[in-house]
Amino acid sequence: MISNLILGCLAVLSLGLTLWQWLVARRFPLHRRVAAPSLSPVPDSGRSDLTHAPCPAPPVLTPGPPVSLLKPLKGCDGATEECLRSWLTQQYAGPVEILFGVAAADDPVCGIVRKLLQEVPGTDAQLILGNDLPGANAKAAKLAELERLAKHDLIVISDADVRVPPDFLANIVAPLCPDPRPQPTADAAGRAVPGGPGTAQGRAEDCAPDHPYETPGLVCCFYRLANPATLAMQWEAIAINADFWSQVLQARSLKALDFALGAVMAIRRRPLQEIGGFSALVDCLADDYLLGNRIARSGHAIAISPVVVDCLAAPMGWADVWKHQLRWARTIRVCQPAPYFFSLLSNATLWPLLWLILKPSAPVAACALVCFIVRVLTALDLQRRLGQDPDPGGRASARARTSPAEGARADARPPAGPAPLPGSWRYAWLIPLKDLLQAAMWLLAFAGNRVEWRGQRMRLRSDGTLEPLPGSAS
Repeated sequence: MISNLILGCLAVLSLGLTLWQWLVARRFPLHRRVAAPSLSPVPDSGRSDLTHAPCPAPPVLTPGPPVSLLKPLKGCDGATEECLRSWLTQQYAGPVEILFGVAAADDPVCGIVRKLLQEVPGTDAQLILGNDLPGANAKAAKLAELERLAKHDLIVISDADVRVPPDFLANIVAPLCPDPRPQPTADAAGRAVPGGPGTAQGRAEDCAPDHPYETPGLVCCFYRLANPATLAMQWEAIAINADFWSQVLQARSLKALDFALGAVMAIRRRPLQEIGGFSALVDCLADDYLLGNRIARSGHAIAISPVVVDCLAAPMGWADVWKHQLRWARTIRVCQPAPYFFSLLSNATLWPLLWLILKPSAPVAACALVCFIVRVLTALDLQRRLGQDPDPGGRASARARTSPAEGARADARPPAGPAPLPGSWRYAWLIPLKDLLQAAMWLLAFAGNRVEWRGQRMRLRSDGTLEPLPGSAS
């Protein structure tokens, strides 16, 4: 009787948490973009296509602040060239320095970088080779070296497997550039949305909900697994494209963010130096989480840009995906032990199923069916929202920055940014399977502290630092 009551309550609780997670994600202005003022004069009527406040003089395009982009690289796959090219072809109205950091001169990614630099002449970009970098986290060690070489105050950090739309850089740095004038933003279809006073130029609402007019210390963004080429990757795509981003927003609805998402992060040099720079993270596994956590603890807000980027991964089988997810689970368990422990309560497949097994009756079966249906439908909707961008190439934003003739030519070009992901109905059966396997992974996260990262086996200490295991490949 008591077990039946407990499992029934857990089933209902998991349903409520699932709906809450879905609702907070639905409220977030996903895919909204910065809309710069048009270069044409403002009509005498005081109205404009972008609905911003009328000005006595024609609006001009405000140059973006100088940016240093740090790209730590190791190895390559079929998507590496496409990902790197998307950064070299950004539509950004300001100086951009790009530093590609590679540990070894014989790394095959060096050839790709040199080829791209020849294709885009005049770009302020260079390949930085650094051997024998200290620290267990090779990525953080490369970033520490690139940080010292970066010449601009505004720094953007991006993983190697990230592909971005042409207008992305303007969007990720916008919240870090306060402008006292009201500025418009554009939704995903390019329609203007009025900005608020004191906001960053074109900054979308909900960027920093706790302090809406405060310039954040760090800006990050959501990402999606854009090329799930195998069944195992389709399973992982549910965890990333449906659950992860909505869980982040669910956590943010309870308190201000105290961590960062590592696909792309933008930060100014002063807050970075206040926490010791990347040199303080060279032995940590979750360098992105700890960077955001230390920025938040130093008194700065963490903002989320509404623009989504693509992560393109090489094809992986079940073993590789499982290792990846287990490393992720153990990392979260170390970084946020209490939230991770209670995360099992939101498993809307596990608890209804256990309740049905314990009490196989028609009312319980009906409740379990409702939980399963809600879980599947909300997960599919979240995947659809993250994967469908009506303006993938940033063409609507580009039209706002160009003349009508140039805008027409931009429309004639095919979109160059992230494309909408295909429908996932045929993989809906993976959603309850993912939940059940996630419960097993939740147990394994507490049962060990070994992870495999970049082909190297390591021990994850309780403080989040890494210890390479003897005999592991480097």
